Amino acid sequence: MLLIRGRAGGTALTGTLYERGETAPSFSGAPDEDAPYVWVCDSFYEVESGGQRQQIDGATVNVAFESPVAHGFETREQAIEGAKEHLRTQFARVGVAESDVEVEVEEDY
Repeated sequence: MLLIRGRAGGTALTGTLYERGETAPSFSGAPDEDAPYVWVCDSFYEVESGGQRQQIDGATVNVAFESPVAHGFETREQAIEGAKEHLRTQFARVGVAESDVEVEVEEDY
């Protein structure tokens, strides 16, 4: 299991990558259980009102969360790249440039 974290604008988002042989969580919308690598992470977007207030780049942003996203991948490299893209996309959805997102992979979890 790997933790993959994106940091930008003074906050962070972390997802979990389940590797070959590990049991990923099972829930509605989860990928085929035969996928050797499964990425699970929250998704969010900015809303005008409601949601949860977050401080991002010194501004208050209202953020609404969607159900966790789960994606299956065939290779470890594809899974890590898919996770990085997912994290950058989430930050872009609240106004943070994808290039400003620092991604770290914690392999010894």
